Amino acid sequence: MSPHAPTPAALGLTIDPESAVAPFEQVRTQIADRARDGGLPVGYRLPTVRGLAEDLGLAPNTVAKAYRALETDGVIETRGRNGSFIAAAGDAADKEGAAAAEAYARRARRLGLDHRAALAAVQDALRAAYGDRP
Repeated sequence: MSPHAPTPAALGLTIDPESAVAPFEQVRTQIADRARDGGLPVGYRLPTVRGLAEDLGLAPNTVAKAYRALETDGVIETRGRNGSFIAAAGDAADKEGAAAAEAYARRARRLGLDHRAALAAVQDALRAAYGDRP
């Protein structure tokens, strides 16, 4: 199989209908993880939205939402009728996360928060976003 003519099954994605995680987020996370770990190399052409939706038993809008989120995150780029491609070797999210952390640190300092208060605010936000796991 050519990386330029993938089949949806080639991605090896699975959707857990029993999961509390929304299907679009399952698709987004799995593609982002595969890009990050090198399973999907930069330039790899992703299946069409319809093709992947059909393969996974999802509505096309669900896959389109995942692709839009991946594009926003810099993981993929969409080239109109030419399709969607892996745009970053997985470090796009890491770079964006580091930039967000840096911006937060600068703002916390400007607001006069000490190190402990700034860190506590981040930990509270992470607990709220990820749940109460350590």
